[in-house]
Amino acid sequence: MSDTPINLNKVRKARVRAAQKAQADQNVVTYGLSKDSKTRAKQDISRMARDLDGKAIDTPPYGSEDGKD
Repeated sequence: MSDTPINLNKVRKARVRAAQKAQADQNVVTYGLSKDSKTRAKQDISRMARDLDGKAIDTPPYGSEDGKD
């Protein structure tokens, strides 16, 4: 045994914190992103698709009659 006493409240609280952190880590794996993060990701994807569509060049496919003079 050590000569210094231990604070049982600190030990108990540390154990509870560790259990809560483990539960939080499990919840992240189980439930994934928050609603705000999902909404932001969907908006980013749609914005990138819009930008890409706006930069597309409208040319007829190779070998079509529209491309020949």
